[in-house]
Amino acid sequence: MDYPIREFAMGGGILIAVVAILHVVVSHFAVGGGLVLAVLETAAVRRDDRPMRDLVKRASKILLLLSTVFGAISGVGIWFTIGVVHPAATSSLIHTFVWAWATEWAFFLLEVVTALAWVATWEKVSPRTHLLLIWLYAFAAFLSLVVIQGILGFMLTPGAFASTASFFDGFLNPTYLPGILFRTGACLALAAAWMAFAALRERDRAARARLSRVLGAIGALGLAVAAAGWIVWERALPGSVQHLFLGEKPLLAALATGRTHTFRVLLVAALLALLVTALPRLQSWPIALLALVASAGVLAGYERVREGVRKPWVIAEQMFSNGVLLTELDTLNEKGILSKAVWATKEAGGREVTMGEAVFRAECSSCHTRDGYLGIRKIASAMDADFAAMFLTALRDDGANWKARAAGQDVKPDYPFMPPFVGTDEERNALAGWLASLNAPQAAEVAGAR
Repeated sequence: MDYPIREFAMGGGILIAVVAILHVVVSHFAVGGGLVLAVLETAAVRRDDRPMRDLVKRASKILLLLSTVFGAISGVGIWFTIGVVHPAATSSLIHTFVWAWATEWAFFLLEVVTALAWVATWEKVSPRTHLLLIWLYAFAAFLSLVVIQGILGFMLTPGAFASTASFFDGFLNPTYLPGILFRTGACLALAAAWMAFAALRERDRAARARLSRVLGAIGALGLAVAAAGWIVWERALPGSVQHLFLGEKPLLAALATGRTHTFRVLLVAALLALLVTALPRLQSWPIALLALVASAGVLAGYERVREGVRKPWVIAEQMFSNGVLLTELDTLNEKGILSKAVWATKEAGGREVTMGEAVFRAECSSCHTRDGYLGIRKIASAMDADFAAMFLTALRDDGANWKARAAGQDVKPDYPFMPPFVGTDEERNALAGWLASLNAPQAAEVAGAR
């Protein structure tokens, strides 16, 4: 709320999702690839297994390009987009977990260095030294995931952090270990799917079938671990969050449907992995591609559910999706939202905007666009100024329910998917008039004359 919010026609949340999903899929392959390649190269050296060693060598180039090149670029892209779309939350997470971020960046640096050294030293160093490099990479990559999971879990289930403000209470939150379990399984499944393409380049049919069987077994194991992790993760969620997408009548039907579809995709991916394990000669480019897409779909589906059930928070029990802190509701209702979000009163170039539009920019533009994703013009098409004011009043009154729930009381907010409206009566009426004017300019004139 202290920082300007950049408006995008596609919606800031969608922009973050597009960049993040691509990065998440590649980064999970980088983690799983390190683990799988380290195990397979170790086995190849001990057994003097030339086909398996060639598989690892071919896959090493994929790992290098995706993890150190695309992964690094898309990682920077995530930081840029979240900084532009939600600077307040980004700042809060950096300040809360500054040493965790520093640790993760150190691990990532070790990843890049060891990956480059590992790929560059094939046939140039002893097998023992080469194994040391890939195991160092696998160690750094996995610990990078371990650190990031603590911060991601905190955003949904902060645990006792609200009362203790303890780093470890926030980091070792209720969904920390379940999230690691799921992500480890997803990493293994993605690594096996990616490496299937390298295995298909093996010319010896018997060796190709053997390698495909090994990768199929790894993929099946990973998917089983991911399924177990997801189930444990769901059980670790607070009851209020579970009600959003679980049960016979979930509050967010779209997320419930997405969860169901994701488990179906997981089943398809598991069946493909088991098929290749039992009948490795059936492995082919189409099956490998389908397995890769399905494995990536499982991870993407989980991320969609995890992000969706956090509504209306960006950091649960601390900061709403528009950057308003739970602790400042009363102050902003008294002084006004524009007393803090001064930036909203002017656009780039210095053009001053009306109070109603400024309030929209400060409180609503983080989720709603004007005519694009969740376009407010369409949503407000049936509203006049009086109805809009009544709705905003109800949203403001809902602030007490959110504070009671954050304090541990069994209270159900009237609008569970939206942050409470904050601001003075003047700001509320100005926003109501501006919303009504979007589809009926004459309504704004009537509201302004009152």
